[in-house]
Amino acid sequence: MKTQNQDFPFLIKVSFKKVIDAYRERAKKEENPIAKNYLKSVLDYVKSYPKLEEGLDSKKEIKEHLEPIHILLDDLFPNILTNNEIKAASLPHQNYLFNKTQRFQEILENAGEDFEPTIRNFTSEADYVFGCILILNGYYGYNIDFTRPFYYDIPDENGIMRHYRIASNADFIEFEPTDKAIDITDEDVDILLQDTDNIELWREKFPPLSWVFRGFIITNLTDVTVDDGISDLKTQLLNNKIPKEDNLEGITEIFRSIYKNPELRVGITMFDSKEADFSHMDETQVSSFILNDNDEVECKKAFCEHAYETIIEKHQYFAISNVDTYKKKNPDSFLAKNLIDQNVKSCILAPVAKDNDLLAVLELVSYNKNELNSINAVKLDDIVPYIVTALERHRTDFENRIKAVIQSECTSIHPSVLWIFEEEARRYIRDLDKDGVSSFRDIAFKDIFPLYGQIDIVGSSDERNIAIQKDLLKHLNMIVQMVDKAMEEEALPIYEQTKFRINKYIKDLKENLNASSEQKIVNFIHKEINPLIEHFKTKSDVLVQMIEHYNNCVDKDAGVIYDQRKNYDDTVQRINRTLARYIDRKQVEAQKIFPHYFERYKTDGVDHNIYIGESMTKNKTFSRVYLHNIRLWQLQVVCEMENKFYHVQENLPLKLDAASLILVFSSTLSIRYRMDEKKFDVDGTYNARYEIIKKRIDKAYIKNTEERVTQKGKIAIIYSQKSDEREYLKYIEYLQKKNYVGDEVELVELEDVQGVVGLKAIRVNVLYYKEQETEKKTLTYEDLMEQLH
Repeated sequence: MKTQNQDFPFLIKVSFKKVIDAYRERAKKEENPIAKNYLKSVLDYVKSYPKLEEGLDSKKEIKEHLEPIHILLDDLFPNILTNNEIKAASLPHQNYLFNKTQRFQEILENAGEDFEPTIRNFTSEADYVFGCILILNGYYGYNIDFTRPFYYDIPDENGIMRHYRIASNADFIEFEPTDKAIDITDEDVDILLQDTDNIELWREKFPPLSWVFRGFIITNLTDVTVDDGISDLKTQLLNNKIPKEDNLEGITEIFRSIYKNPELRVGITMFDSKEADFSHMDETQVSSFILNDNDEVECKKAFCEHAYETIIEKHQYFAISNVDTYKKKNPDSFLAKNLIDQNVKSCILAPVAKDNDLLAVLELVSYNKNELNSINAVKLDDIVPYIVTALERHRTDFENRIKAVIQSECTSIHPSVLWIFEEEARRYIRDLDKDGVSSFRDIAFKDIFPLYGQIDIVGSSDERNIAIQKDLLKHLNMIVQMVDKAMEEEALPIYEQTKFRINKYIKDLKENLNASSEQKIVNFIHKEINPLIEHFKTKSDVLVQMIEHYNNCVDKDAGVIYDQRKNYDDTVQRINRTLARYIDRKQVEAQKIFPHYFERYKTDGVDHNIYIGESMTKNKTFSRVYLHNIRLWQLQVVCEMENKFYHVQENLPLKLDAASLILVFSSTLSIRYRMDEKKFDVDGTYNARYEIIKKRIDKAYIKNTEERVTQKGKIAIIYSQKSDEREYLKYIEYLQKKNYVGDEVELVELEDVQGVVGLKAIRVNVLYYKEQETEKKTLTYEDLMEQLH
């Protein structure tokens, strides 16, 4: 054709020669006079249009010959089936359809004036190879099966995408070579079929426009919207499990296509067989039309008796074709109320069950009555099994996440050593299955290097005591004010005696606070003051207002004023939470250096333990290079945590100080997982020395002084070997260049701690920076305090 693409193996001439020849052969053999006369009249008619046999070269010529083409092809396109069949004549590569049946024409008109059907996922390269195979089959007589499902996606008048499978009939085509054509041998075919993706090879054997195509192709379409929708739904559910916000819309569109309803919506409500209640799906945006805005509800409350029996007990579909009518019959129905509140007019509730275990209810809802009913509910028969599979995977994944959280938050089985626990668990199960008796053996690792560090709140006990003191003083002073007011209105001796005792408590508090004095004051308030305050309520409106203000200040749970202590507790919790999250993230990076065991604890600050060595890994060789890397990483992270400690306090009501410490232990030790305590601990008497040092070292003093080794604004590195001193001085020099630490480096000896002698320390000042600054300007501790205060 004159408008055809130059990059195709053949020129196209639309010819009906094969159809006309078939008519001629039939006319010679036909004995029925009516049929014979019909064939003769058709052949006489087409003689007036010689181009039909010679070949039409353009779409314009095809349009000019549409009427004789329609008459000539009447046997192939029976007029009596024109409203039923989706059929047309077509041409390869041209995406051009003509002589369409009435139904096909209506489908295209409903799709829109400018809509042109294109074959789904059909590339230009595939199109070229398709043309070459037509030549091999049509001219050379090969029988190469190149058929695969091709589809048109055509929207209907409601905007719903319908899917049509294409079936092509190439009985009425023939080819002839031009002078550009290359004769194809069996060897060529072998090479071509071995390398179907090599488009250049196909172009070499079939140069562009080297052949001439004569004829036409008959295209039949079959509406496979439901089958295609089910296939797409299966693919999405298997790939994406249960839909979330990103792919929920796609799955809803599939259901809309299946049910031919552009406004249909999909929901899922989860069922808990243990609690016999419904709930929303975890962490998804899937609606629950049963629950609407309710978080959960008992299933007997949610359903009427008939719905409960059908869905919960029999696991059968429950359809409501008219929600308004259902509401009239069940006026107190929780389900009916929620459906009407959401403007639902008809719905199908489909139980999703596996092995008689109900997992959830699939909900299809429409905003038009009767659109969803018990008749079209059967369409779900082919869909629900895939929903079951997806929900099972969702439930399994969620349970695995719960186990992972429990393992992460509630046990000390770090992922790096999980492998040995899994091996022991497998052995345990094998022995149990074999003999019926088994025991879980202790897990131990030998020749392990330990690392310990902490960032601690300086004077945490003093800060807490100050907070308690301020709260109690405020509380007692408020009571004094109320007693004074009561004495103005009613001069009773008991008021004076009460005030005397309160003032005595205030004096004792200012001089000294201990645990017993705090408890005495709290008991005094609860047993003696509170009944007195109840009496004050009957005396005057002023006292009532004072009592109301007093009650607003008192914490309802503690029964006392809790302002300063709350500030302290909130500050400590915020600091600990921030530091714990930070080191948790950083240690994931450290695992890339060499897999190791890591644990941290939140106290008044955050402590952490690291154990590293070859025996803790399955197939890795350990080198001291990895130990040096982890030690440097630890020192750097402690510096960063010092900064985090102060940054997190910028918007908090209380300002606290930190002191950091790192313990260097040059020898290896053994650790064992204690089943009773569910944690790792050092193994053996000698190794216990390490634990003693850890527990006592932060209270150690510098030799011949009253100065603690841990100081605010500094990191103390505790060690005993000269080699460790040299190693860490190198790290400090490196971190000085990176502006992590300053120039104030001290080498000190420590007083002997119980059972431990000969310890030394390096102390170095930390450099701080403002977190919001893009170019981080370092500050000393003193500078930082000026900025924060």
